Amino acid sequence: MLPEISLNILDIAQNSIRAGASLIEIFLHIKSAEHTLSVEIKDNGCGMSAEQIAKVTDPFYTSRTTRRVGLGIPFIKQSAECTGGSFVMNSVAGAGTCVSVLYHLNHIDCMPLGNISDTILMLVTSYEDLDFIYRYEIDDVGFELDTRQMREILGGVSFSQGDVREFIKGYLEDNKNEVDAKFHE
Repeated sequence: MLPEISLNILDIAQNSIRAGASLIEIFLHIKSAEHTLSVEIKDNGCGMSAEQIAKVTDPFYTSRTTRRVGLGIPFIKQSAECTGGSFVMNSVAGAGTCVSVLYHLNHIDCMPLGNISDTILMLVTSYEDLDFIYRYEIDDVGFELDTRQMREILGGVSFSQGDVREFIKGYLEDNKNEVDAKFHE
């Protein structure tokens, strides 16, 4: 099992990339009163058939041809269910996939979120031909990063260019810290 929720998110996002998605949405919402973290990852990739969806949590099923097992989806499902949470995957062939995961944060088996800002930064700067929407919220306070808006503002400057990469990193970290600080007030 991957040791952090952010690494599970990265794995699911990479599945979306392999599925030909041009837009990947990653939403994290913490509800402090319920001590829950909801993670939703949506894409507009090739989607899956009902038969594929039925097999997706089987570790010995994978659509990849480079190996015979696929552990990403079974791991994220198990990690959520170990906390008393849930895992739901919906997909339509030709229209995309949505993965929804719920973690109970106060459960002893809940792994840490990890460095979600670095995970998002890696996705945004490594896959510049794709669009990402990332939203991080605690209760009703949050922020969003939308690469479509960034691309428009930057006018073709690469996200991985030094100053731009540092700006994105700072934007993600500073806003997450601000949201987290409001939560801890």
